[in-house]
Amino acid sequence: MFRKNKLAMIVGEFTGAFVLTLAYLALSHSQLALNYFIESAAAVAMGVLVVALSGISGAVFNPAVTIGLWTVRKLRTLQALAYIAVQLLGGIVAWELFVYFTKLNTVHNTGTYTARAMVAEIVGTGILTFAWASAIYQRMNVYAKAVTIAGGLAVGGFVASLGSAGLLNPSVALGLRQWGWGTYVLGPVLGAVIGFNLYNLLFVETELAEVAGTKAEKAQTSKLNATLTESEVANVAAANAKSATAKGRTAATKRKTTAAKKTTAKRSTSSRRKNPNAA
Repeated sequence: MFRKNKLAMIVGEFTGAFVLTLAYLALSHSQLALNYFIESAAAVAMGVLVVALSGISGAVFNPAVTIGLWTVRKLRTLQALAYIAVQLLGGIVAWELFVYFTKLNTVHNTGTYTARAMVAEIVGTGILTFAWASAIYQRMNVYAKAVTIAGGLAVGGFVASLGSAGLLNPSVALGLRQWGWGTYVLGPVLGAVIGFNLYNLLFVETELAEVAGTKAEKAQTSKLNATLTESEVANVAAANAKSATAKGRTAATKRKTTAAKKTTAKRSTSSRRKNPNAA
């Protein structure tokens, strides 16, 4: 039996992949079937889904991104496998609903392998996941994360569309009947692994440093506000450090003043003893 929170995560990933695939299908078979409109609509849908479901499942909705997150230890193995299964199921259900609505069931799989399409998918997904990694490692709030990931999807899709359909997502490829192991599956997976690990290698010092930073941030935000970003926490910590330094200086000044008064009192007492005529 799933616990309620685990079931919510699974349903959230299924829903996100389903809605995203349906958005691609709707635009791809409309009068606005141009790459610019398709990628822009997909980015808007992704941004809305991230805001709605990021706090539940992490808002992945993409088997390639799931694998990329797993390689940088952001997802556990069983969690990643469950995500991949329901994300692909979301793509299949989206296609079936699209056929039910439009009666368009004559579309055949067009995901044939070409090196050009695979490289385009690798580059596009690399751009998407590089932006995704920045949102995760910088611990952006949900709205900044939504904008960053949606922007990464739009830019990555625009670039990939120069040499492919610009899907960047095996679930979407499955729903659009463009499933191809060498193009719209392997390409996005390689791009996601490269994007996440490249950011992790270049811009994150070490995994241990990240864990330590996370623990320190949690300790700080638990006293302040759980929605603070890392930079805000750093600013608060710096302000606290300055305050502590000022308090230390004040205490030191008080100690010096007290010591000076005691010294003066001792000298006064000593002079009185030496001068019997002193008052």
